Amino acid sequence: MTYVERVLKNLKKHNPNEPEFHQAATEILTTLEPVVEKHPEYEKAALLERFVEPERVIMFRVPWVDDKGKVQVNKGYRVQFNSAIGPYKGGLRFHPSVNLSIIKFLGLEQILKNSLTGLPIGGGKGGSDFDPKGKSDREVMAFCQSFMNELYRHIGADTDVPAGDIGVGGREIGYLFGQYKRIRDEHVGVLTGRGLSYGGSLVRTEATGYGLIYITEEALKARGDSFEGKTVVISGFGNVAIYACQKAQSLGAKVVAMYDSNGYIYDPNGIKLDIVKDIKEVKRGRIKEYAQRVEGSVYTEGCKGIWTIPCDIALPCATQNEIDAASAQTLVNNGCKYVGEGANMPSTLEAIEVFQKNGVVFLPAKAANAGGVATSALEMAQSSGRIFWTFEEVDAKLKGIMVNIYHNIDNAAKEYGYEGNYVMGANIAGFKKVADAMMAHGVV
Repeated sequence: MTYVERVLKNLKKHNPNEPEFHQAATEILTTLEPVVEKHPEYEKAALLERFVEPERVIMFRVPWVDDKGKVQVNKGYRVQFNSAIGPYKGGLRFHPSVNLSIIKFLGLEQILKNSLTGLPIGGGKGGSDFDPKGKSDREVMAFCQSFMNELYRHIGADTDVPAGDIGVGGREIGYLFGQYKRIRDEHVGVLTGRGLSYGGSLVRTEATGYGLIYITEEALKARGDSFEGKTVVISGFGNVAIYACQKAQSLGAKVVAMYDSNGYIYDPNGIKLDIVKDIKEVKRGRIKEYAQRVEGSVYTEGCKGIWTIPCDIALPCATQNEIDAASAQTLVNNGCKYVGEGANMPSTLEAIEVFQKNGVVFLPAKAANAGGVATSALEMAQSSGRIFWTFEEVDAKLKGIMVNIYHNIDNAAKEYGYEGNYVMGANIAGFKKVADAMMAHGVV
């Protein structure tokens, strides 16, 4: 049994009933075999055992009062996974599906994603099984304030800097930051994704979607190709999907489908983004309204069918494991040549295998959706310096980071004999930096 196999076996034994965490750890560790073989000192230092074990796991209750005066109780989490290269950095997710397994998988992925940005940020993740959907602003505020009443003890501008994720947008960040400031009596960059009036950064809303397109554009360019004239399918209905759509359209692509958790829309004439934004950002509505407003478009209940729509480029931007092996094979059969992951781990291990066996250019989440955390780190830099960069300045820095990520993962894949395998490239490139730092720090 190899070192990696032993670590994985023990991880599953000591962390039972955590399938998402097992999946992420398996995908990452198995690709690190070539690196570990070249560095026997890692095994002596139990580096992998320390790498997959969070430095700290915080779990807490979140009591709050709803609009009917009833006391509700949710679970809160913060997993501070690895601070070898910088303070913990990673989003907060508010969604009924949130549990410890999901937070740990996201935190483990975040270590490598943050490393790939080239910026000094470690990996962490947090959230709650609270669902903001259908809640009043007052209820969301009550929950966020209660959540921060515990979280504030464990975060700080140079310790752990959370951001938003699914279910945590500008409204939630505002309430969380307001409570932190009230408790600590200090105005510091302890959360990113803040409003522009109180220390936020331009481009943060667009960052993950834009970054996804920038890295995919670079992969296209490396093959003498471009977005011009390409048909694109995007899953999701949040910021990542909306701004990936916007940027892809600006580069000449035709985005024909998007979805929310209830179903998907197909518009053969190309998605009208102004209507999508109005439904999502102004009315907080559901995507089925699009079909009621745009002639020629079709709404279909359920989400899986979106991957049956023929496309050149697929950009899953919703949630984990939304593309399984069957959907991946359908995409391949219908001519899809590029897949860029805008969500966290949206493709199953079996789906990734289908893509790679069929020559699809597959850009994994930890590289492809790193634009959000990269811009969060740029927000941290602006907060530290009490400065404010223009939209063009931040956008240019973001594009530079994403272009560098593509070339770093491409070079790492080539160096270890896996040219074109960007799962290998991303894991290796991200891990090497963290491993070097962990070895330098000794056994801690």
